[in-house]
Amino acid sequence: MTKDTGVEILSSSLENKSVLIIVSGGIAAVESVRLCREFRRHSAELTIMMSKESEKIISPLALSWASGQEVITDWKPEMKQLDSYDIVIVAPATRNTISKHIHGIMDSPIMMALSAARGNKTPIVFVPSMHQDLFDDPVTTDLLEEITLEGNYYFVDSEKEGRRKQPSPAVIVSKLSNLVNSFLPNRRKVAITLGATRAPIDSVRAIQNASSGKTGWAIAEHLFMNGHEVYCIAGKTSAQPTIELPNIIRAGSPEEMLSESLSLAKSEIKPDVWIHSAAVLDYSMIPEKGKRPSGQDKWEIELQPTLKHIPELTDLVGDSIRIGFKLETGVSEEELIEKSLNQISKYGVDFVIANILEQIGDQNSPRARLVSNEGDVKVLQDEIDICLEIEKIISE
Repeated sequence: MTKDTGVEILSSSLENKSVLIIVSGGIAAVESVRLCREFRRHSAELTIMMSKESEKIISPLALSWASGQEVITDWKPEMKQLDSYDIVIVAPATRNTISKHIHGIMDSPIMMALSAARGNKTPIVFVPSMHQDLFDDPVTTDLLEEITLEGNYYFVDSEKEGRRKQPSPAVIVSKLSNLVNSFLPNRRKVAITLGATRAPIDSVRAIQNASSGKTGWAIAEHLFMNGHEVYCIAGKTSAQPTIELPNIIRAGSPEEMLSESLSLAKSEIKPDVWIHSAAVLDYSMIPEKGKRPSGQDKWEIELQPTLKHIPELTDLVGDSIRIGFKLETGVSEEELIEKSLNQISKYGVDFVIANILEQIGDQNSPRARLVSNEGDVKVLQDEIDICLEIEKIISE
């Protein structure tokens, strides 16, 4: 493959997953180039099939360039439409294609592929894209219900400019990755606290931890794309998720974050993994009423300890896997590990991701250490290592 067709690999969430992409004749077929390349960024093995109508909108050559594969547009003696795939996606999915599939019409290679997938129970995802009036037609509603009743899926975006446009490639690929990997064993319900917390000192001023939320979002995205059910309790974040995560609860103060965590622990969801990556303020104060006048020489503030979230949750989380985070500054590696083991002993967590502030962002230093409740220590070189190790822990 030439350099021009290469992509940057962002994850292995679809590694060894064979994905059949079917492009039907909607105008959203123009998005297929971007969609193919996004799938490749997450290591998917692609097969591409196009309808005759889609060739009027985008050329097979363009999709061959984007996918790095020969595009199937007609009947071939190899009959690849009868091959086995991990998942099939129809994007865009015209109402005509959906209707023919539901009613068993098999007049082209793509319809045979859909029939075979239904027959061997391969998951099929339809991505409708059409004018809103057509989407609101009761016939369309019935067809989408039939898709669900036969055990398959559809992804739709919200209405924009009077149309149901195709979701972005990043949204489609992340949701499909979550879906196909949800069939793997040991998929978990995971609660992640992330970002900074803030506490007011008067009506307009506040104190806040220094945390962008970047690592927490990266962990959440990685686990979601690997098929886990992820719930994010997010504080103040300057970084934002790069994909669409379905369950985000905002909680900006230490008290709000604890309250939302307790509510989630008491709910029917009952997460079986808790990852405490948020930077929770250790101290706060009762804020002054109004705005303290500026221009005064001194403002003496008395801070009081806040509640520790991990022990407050202990009685509610049962046998859940619990992973804490620890950030220290001006310590040696030995001191960092000792403090991590103290946290494990004191709060009963199973693992601690331990960081030294001065090493974060230093290319010549490890990103973190993983310390277990058995005293084992593993050096993590970067954020990807953190994500991979956490996924390994919760999936075993």
